[in-house]
Amino acid sequence: MFRSLLQVVLLPDRTRAFAATGVGRFGRVALLVYGLVIAIGVSSDYVRHQNPDGWWPLLFAITLGSYALMPLSVLSAWRLATAGLVVMRLLVYTEPGVLGGWQWWWYLPVPVAVGLLHSGRVVLWVGVLTSGVVYCVAAMRDLDYFPATAGLVWLLLLLGYAFGARGRAEKRFHAERDAKAALEERARIAREMHDVVAHHMSLVAVRCETAPYRIADLPEAGRREFAELGDAARAAIADMQGLLGVLRAADQRPDHAPQPGLADIRGLAPDADVVDVAVSPAVGLTAYRVVQEALTNAARHAPGSVVTVAVTEVGGELEVLVRNTAGGPSTGGGSGHGLVGMEERVAVHGGSLDASSTPDGGFAVRARIPLGDR
Repeated sequence: MFRSLLQVVLLPDRTRAFAATGVGRFGRVALLVYGLVIAIGVSSDYVRHQNPDGWWPLLFAITLGSYALMPLSVLSAWRLATAGLVVMRLLVYTEPGVLGGWQWWWYLPVPVAVGLLHSGRVVLWVGVLTSGVVYCVAAMRDLDYFPATAGLVWLLLLLGYAFGARGRAEKRFHAERDAKAALEERARIAREMHDVVAHHMSLVAVRCETAPYRIADLPEAGRREFAELGDAARAAIADMQGLLGVLRAADQRPDHAPQPGLADIRGLAPDADVVDVAVSPAVGLTAYRVVQEALTNAARHAPGSVVTVAVTEVGGELEVLVRNTAGGPSTGGGSGHGLVGMEERVAVHGGSLDASSTPDGGFAVRARIPLGDR
């Protein structure tokens, strides 16, 4: 609780206001323009009613500065604006109440921004400290204005917090959904990789069993060693089959078909340009699944588009590029986690995936998979 107070008063605000709310460059410009208009209004009002040669530059800087800080640090903007309440009360004598004229338009958006971006504890401390400052400012003129002003500040804080909490909840929901999708994809990868690993382990077991017949004059110690290695390989296969049963869903049946590889990509896209290079079964399976998912996405979200597939070797990496032109309207469907699945598969090999729109209105998926030892 007191750490929240320390965060409000002293600590740097690491919350990026517009990065968190999704407001882009246009929103930041609009905010600065709004702050500039209010700053001009506050300072010109002071010049007109108080002193043409007085402290209007300070008022202008405080007002505009609070809005300039807001895209970077909402709490810093609140600190400056709240301190500005005291400064303005000391400089402006004719305005009744706590806030008057342009000051209402200047200060009240600040607590809304705090509520949108911060946790309940931070919002609570901001409300308490702001109420204290409002009380001190009201005491300089007339305490009758304190309840209404403090109540309005609390109302705006709570409204901002209500909308912000909803946005944060949606963000957490999407993050948890993506994490769940990634775990499901990892389980699927593990199930598919079982066949690849089991194939290698089966070769080890067979070669260990046939070693005494292939190697002339093999001593008895060597025969026992090969027999133990063969038993270990068969035990590893059995363990993997048990693990696979845990990863498989209750209603999912075992897949006895061989896992596809690089050579099977032309079965998905007959016109695909596939390099003739030796790759490990795991890399070939990953390349195939990337192409498969990219083609599915293109058919679902850009029906009727022209799709090209190219698999090349670049600098010791296998590059898989699937590009589609603009197509018809999306038909929807799918889990919405195809890109997450592709990223997980490529990450297994230490590779990278880039998926983005193209200048012609299409979409491109580019995966780079290190070849490693083949």
